[in-house]
Amino acid sequence: MEFADAYGAELRSFVERLVSFRSVDGEEAAAQSWLAARLAEYGFETYEWAADSARLAGHPSFPSDPDELAVEGRPSVGGVLSFGDPGAGPTVVLNGHVDVVPAEAEQWASDPFAPTWDGDRLTARGAADMKSGLAANVFAARHLAARADELDLDGRVVVESVVGEEAGGIGAATAALSNPYPFERDVALVAEPTELTPVVASEGSVMKRLRVRGRAAHAATRWRGESVLPHFEAIRRAFEDLERERHESVTHPLYDAYPIRWPVVFGTVRAGDWASTVPEVLVAAVRLGVAPGETVSGVEAAFDERLAAVVAEREWLREHPPEFERFGVQFEPSEIAADEPVVRAVQDAMRAHGLAETDVRGVTYGADARHYVEAGIPTVLFGPGSIEQAHFPNETIEFAEVETAGAVVADALEVLLSRGRRRGRR
Repeated sequence: MEFADAYGAELRSFVERLVSFRSVDGEEAAAQSWLAARLAEYGFETYEWAADSARLAGHPSFPSDPDELAVEGRPSVGGVLSFGDPGAGPTVVLNGHVDVVPAEAEQWASDPFAPTWDGDRLTARGAADMKSGLAANVFAARHLAARADELDLDGRVVVESVVGEEAGGIGAATAALSNPYPFERDVALVAEPTELTPVVASEGSVMKRLRVRGRAAHAATRWRGESVLPHFEAIRRAFEDLERERHESVTHPLYDAYPIRWPVVFGTVRAGDWASTVPEVLVAAVRLGVAPGETVSGVEAAFDERLAAVVAEREWLREHPPEFERFGVQFEPSEIAADEPVVRAVQDAMRAHGLAETDVRGVTYGADARHYVEAGIPTVLFGPGSIEQAHFPNETIEFAEVETAGAVVADALEVLLSRGRRRGRR
């Protein structure tokens, strides 16, 4: 039976329930409890793990102070289905994150945590990023299990629902650092909203906080003060110049189509405390893009050097050097070869379902794939929906894409676990 015929209505109900949980950062437990119960009900062997803040603090992506990492009451869960001789075939991880970014209700046309349908178009927080993709993974594994008697399969399928992806990958990083399963993992698929295309490269980023100091004065005698604004503008222009230079000098074949390959964004800028006072302090939060093949520390050093050049040119800044320090979570870039078996399996399954855009892509956002790639597990991004809907008000997804994603992933699993196909690829 075709995937949509077998599971369409049940999958829709599953997604509706999953998006109804307000599983923002730190509040994922209720959704995870419900999901673990469903996995057990469907016949999965279930696992659960918690993050270790001390272990994560030693990871370069996370703050070095364990107290800055909120990990209590935030379980990640996994469900395992075994086929044939599990040890004779690969273990394939289907990963998705259950956490979502906050939603400001006044910016939405409907309750963001009440699923709203317009025909086959679903609106809810997490509809695209990425509860629909997580659900598609669950039902893809179920679909494979339902057909196991007619197939010749060996191996395991693991469906994971992790927490804290939006905060840097707390659940996935923990799973990569300390395998929560009593077996090794061979390949992985992360159900990010990739518009049903295979993604093999993800951009990284480094988050830094800039603090510039001036001298306050009454607005009526502003010449006695030193406004931070001109100094900040000089720094901002210098960083934009470096962004343009890096766009030309740091190239990658999967990123040629992007108008800005490695963006620099001043996400927040706060200066001054009173209209009648020369602004004395400015604090800005900056995100610096990191290309696949680069390192966070290398890109950070380039911008530190450019800041030093600005400081050297301005007497005030030489005497009052700005502070430019990391904060929060850093995202290392990741990349795998386009001919990895997991990529080719997804492409084969896409063709079988009439999806023509099988060429691999790179994306300008970070994902949990980097943690698995770093652990030696080749990982592809593939899922329904568009990143252009992620984090937006009235986040939507076409449900036909969710069904197609489930069918493609199920067939990709068959390719990977099939004894005959594995022999044919050797």
